[in-house]
Amino acid sequence: MYNSKQLRFDLINPTSPLWRVKAKQRPVNSSVFRFSMLPSLYVAASMPLNVTTRIIDEDVEPVDFNTDADLIGISFMTYNAPRAYEIADRFRSMGKKVIFGGYHPTFMKEEAIQHADAICLGESENNIPVMIDDFMNGGLKPFYKSELVDLKKLPKLNRELIRHNAYVTTNAMQATRGCIYKCAFCSVAAFNRYRIRTRPIGQVIEELKGLGRSVLFMDDNIGLNREYAKELFKVMKPLGKRWFSQCGIKIAEDEELLRLAFESGCRGLFIGFESLSQESIANWKKQCNRQTDYLQAAKNIHKAGIGIFAGFVFGSDKDNPDVFSNTFDFLLEANIEVLQSTRLTPFPGTPLFNKMDKEGRIVTKDWSHYDFFHVVHTPLNMDAETLHYGTAWLQRQFYAYKSIARRVRKAFSYLDTNTVTKVMLPLNLGYRFKLSAYGAFQMGRAFDGKNVILV
Repeated sequence: MYNSKQLRFDLINPTSPLWRVKAKQRPVNSSVFRFSMLPSLYVAASMPLNVTTRIIDEDVEPVDFNTDADLIGISFMTYNAPRAYEIADRFRSMGKKVIFGGYHPTFMKEEAIQHADAICLGESENNIPVMIDDFMNGGLKPFYKSELVDLKKLPKLNRELIRHNAYVTTNAMQATRGCIYKCAFCSVAAFNRYRIRTRPIGQVIEELKGLGRSVLFMDDNIGLNREYAKELFKVMKPLGKRWFSQCGIKIAEDEELLRLAFESGCRGLFIGFESLSQESIANWKKQCNRQTDYLQAAKNIHKAGIGIFAGFVFGSDKDNPDVFSNTFDFLLEANIEVLQSTRLTPFPGTPLFNKMDKEGRIVTKDWSHYDFFHVVHTPLNMDAETLHYGTAWLQRQFYAYKSIARRVRKAFSYLDTNTVTKVMLPLNLGYRFKLSAYGAFQMGRAFDGKNVILV
């Protein structure tokens, strides 16, 4: 039933104390990690016409507890769950109705519903109109779950709902959603029910035409459907865009796909290398990385003129203390431009969490520690201190000024100047400041490359 009464909706994205807009020691260059609020924009775009949505990002502005909004929405991942519950409890004590969405409430619905009136399970686009209608008619249900969204029917976004100057870019979009792989630690694929969906290429091109020259594709794996990706890149070429995204490492084995990606404007890809150990890759069931020569893959991608933002995870059951120095040696040899190095975090909703929980190896369920900067499980082949300080050591080594300068110099030989100076260098400096704010540089001094020496 359609209800024409006007409704005001506040959609809040909570964040940690370190990153909140009023944090006293907020890290310099933190904006380089703030991307367009794509999920929130899709929530707003899915609202009935009688709803006015305000998006509040705690990275950018404080929560307005004096709001006149009729309904409060909070979207969050696991490490922000405590803050989300705090905000929700306060609003509910004031008589406001609160709905949740996002990864953590989807996978931990029975916990989350203790702090909310309703939860959107999974994607929002189909659920939101039903939830709003039920709210307007006084009949909110606890849980709402729909079929996966048909990407042909995605609503048009209103990017004016967010502050453009607060983000590294607001030119963010998706051509595909999901992933077919069942990596043990990944909640993204589980959230998308282990499927890959593609938007009609014509719709992608039309949206691209309305964006600026530099674009961020927030796809989980933009090259997973290779034939789709090749056709998309061919059609994108005349637009003259410069774009960045996330992709599986197998793109390095397809020379045509790499060439088309570059010709269409690709200048950098986030790639989950995860581990140098094939045993770890097999243990995590990351089939897409099996039997891959990482060094050759990096050479192929660089040869195509594309930079690499590599993801590595430490704390596998197969990792020992040598993993940190071995990985650093690889990063140097391959001249990986940017590194995201994290402690293994078994998120709720993943096979890894379920396995470790049954084994009694989850050492805390304080969700605020599920931020990649804390050890939340018991490793097998090293102690928790070694994992914690060893990861910090690698971060300190990689983001030392001399290391940054070294790889920047080398990158000029295969990346264009704009990519090096306006993307690679700001990301490196941003990570340096971010890790310094978390104490990684100081912690890294307590490790000598193999052993914890000072605590």
